[in-house]
Amino acid sequence: MNEHDRLVDRAARDAKTVLFVGGLDAGKSTLARAVAAYALTLGRSVSYLDGDLGQKTVGPPGTVGMKRLHTPDDLTSERLAAADAVAFVGSTSPQGHLLPLVTGMTRMHARARAEGSDLIVVDTSGMVSGIYGQLVKYHKVEMLRPDLIVGLQRGEELDPLLGVLQRFFSVDVAPVGVHPSVVPSTVEQRAEHRQHAMARYFGAQLSRFRIRPTVFMPALPPLFDLAQLDRLLVGLSDGDGGYTGVGYLEHLPDEGALRLNAPVADPPKALRLGSVRLEESYRVKRVDLRNLFGTE
Repeated sequence: MNEHDRLVDRAARDAKTVLFVGGLDAGKSTLARAVAAYALTLGRSVSYLDGDLGQKTVGPPGTVGMKRLHTPDDLTSERLAAADAVAFVGSTSPQGHLLPLVTGMTRMHARARAEGSDLIVVDTSGMVSGIYGQLVKYHKVEMLRPDLIVGLQRGEELDPLLGVLQRFFSVDVAPVGVHPSVVPSTVEQRAEHRQHAMARYFGAQLSRFRIRPTVFMPALPPLFDLAQLDRLLVGLSDGDGGYTGVGYLEHLPDEGALRLNAPVADPPKALRLGSVRLEESYRVKRVDLRNLFGTE
């Protein structure tokens, strides 16, 4: 049994929350699925929490997705993509979105636990280096309090981050090497993956709702040009602090109005503006809301 197999066995049997960290193409999702699959065969109740905003396993890009697993068949890519619940972050990168990311992960973790999961497998993004990488992972651990952190690394690249987590938290940290079968992807391939995930989500039957300019968070400034919101990603509020899904806005120039397009049946209570705009091909382009609003 190699180090990866031993880790899968240990996490599937003993952990309550196991958090995977590692750089780009470290094999986090592959190992997380292996842990979840084996835990299911042991009769455990398992949820998969996806905190990677861009390279999604559960839910559409720009969200934290949570999926309850019942059988190993639920771990196929198609089934995992259909989240049971999402928290809207509104960006495909953690940079500048630490608060909604950590808040969303905390809410999804609490929901999975409340629904009876005794093992929660947490996948994270590849942002692990520098000050921001350490801050993101520090606050995730602070709020989720995993009992096992798996660090997948090449050489000693995670030593600074794992050292911080070990000094600040009484958590079991298990560094392992990246599996030799992992194949690195290019920037273009990662962009295509985001594009396909977004297109898949919006490929379902879309509902269309007329939107009043008073339903947004942040609130629109006076005399705001609604055309600037065309194809902006938005989170669909359920009116109770959660989200029913994700949509995008469409500006109707002849009417000076906005329309929401979303794969949901019921209109949302309110909308939270994201920081990405969808092209017709479902590629995403980042938007700075401060520049859009002309405010600090």
